[in-house]
Amino acid sequence: MSRPIIVFDLDGTLIDTAPDLLDSLNHSLAASELTAVDEAGFRRFVGHGGRVMIERAHAAQQRSLDVAEHDRLLKLFLDHYTDNIPGKSRPYPGVVEAIARFENAGYLLAICTNKYEANSLALIEALGLTKHFAAIAGQDTFAFRKPDPRHLIETIKLAGGDPHCALMVGDSQTDIDTAKAAGIPVVAVDFGYTDRHVREFEPSAVISHFDALALDLAQRLIAAAGG
Repeated sequence: MSRPIIVFDLDGTLIDTAPDLLDSLNHSLAASELTAVDEAGFRRFVGHGGRVMIERAHAAQQRSLDVAEHDRLLKLFLDHYTDNIPGKSRPYPGVVEAIARFENAGYLLAICTNKYEANSLALIEALGLTKHFAAIAGQDTFAFRKPDPRHLIETIKLAGGDPHCALMVGDSQTDIDTAKAAGIPVVAVDFGYTDRHVREFEPSAVISHFDALALDLAQRLIAAAGG
């Protein structure tokens, strides 16, 4: 019988990276002489990535943005972010305990994220969590990425897991749509980076703290999916 596996999204799910991503956004905006954004107003856009954040910041200040400038600012954003890993980023409350809980129960653990693989690996390593994950797949690990279900399925296979005995945990519509397309149950955290409540996207379950990611919940969802 295959070992069950839990696959986590990264930003907004396992790790609160918003402070560092917003710092990098403001670093890039300064190069265009735009006003820095505040966390309260832009936190919900963090999960969309640097390109979208830069675009939204320009739109909010009614500034035009051509392709060349957009590319230049994105490079500034990415360079600043990469150079400052892990910065202020930290695991969400209960993450470390949840990892231990499922490891002790014999689960495989993996990460499937649309963050670049190198940055994902660097962040997890800097936080001392690498040893817990059988695979860490970023947006450039394969020739496809979420919401393409192959990103999730191939991450599971890379970790040595079975897609028929798997659970996804994420914070966004992208994560939920990916899991559904792959035929895999999905638990959504409601504290991540989204401008709509995750309940609207109809995940298998919603949690507000990692303490609620219990063994019996995972077992029940996997069993209901036929695992």
